[in-house]
Amino acid sequence: MRKLLLLVSTVTMGACVRPAPPPLVSADRGWSQRGVASWYGPGFHGKTTASGERYDQNAMTAAHKQLPFHTWVRVENLDNGRRTEVRITDRGPFVAGRIIDLSRAAAQAIGMIATGTAKVRITVTRPAPESNCFRVQVGSYGERSNAEARADRMRADGERPRLERGPRGVIRVFIGPFTSRAAAERHRRRYDGVLAPCTGR
Repeated sequence: MRKLLLLVSTVTMGACVRPAPPPLVSADRGWSQRGVASWYGPGFHGKTTASGERYDQNAMTAAHKQLPFHTWVRVENLDNGRRTEVRITDRGPFVAGRIIDLSRAAAQAIGMIATGTAKVRITVTRPAPESNCFRVQVGSYGERSNAEARADRMRADGERPRLERGPRGVIRVFIGPFTSRAAAERHRRRYDGVLAPCTGR
């Protein structure tokens, strides 16, 4: 039985995996989500975020796994009713059950510095600017060799795939960019992929 479990585990690790959903192409005003917020500060201050900006712990920003960069969201602390607005500039948090990682300034604004986490509701107040550039994620793999094998098959179809390292070391396979959403949708359907903005990582 132990050998069987080990075999199943090994096969699963080598297969196509999806530890985190790809970024949303858009999120309309009023889009909402409830869950746990955390915050990150001094250890990341000055480092480059997933959007390419420098992280400033004193700015009103946050990390989210899916919302497009430059989306503004209202964050309400459900424990004390305090609210603030933040702009999405980074990806995360990658801890089960958490939906948003706030800057130190944002965490202070809703009174969760001491607790470290808080139950929150987030609501989109200003959607990100409309994108005119799209990509299609055709796979996400725990083993680079599997991602490269998929990329080789895509090249045989005449595509020009690109491999990118995602959260937790996962290797994602993309095709594009496409300046037409219609063209991106055709490729998404052809390869059973997921549409993503060019800036989403």
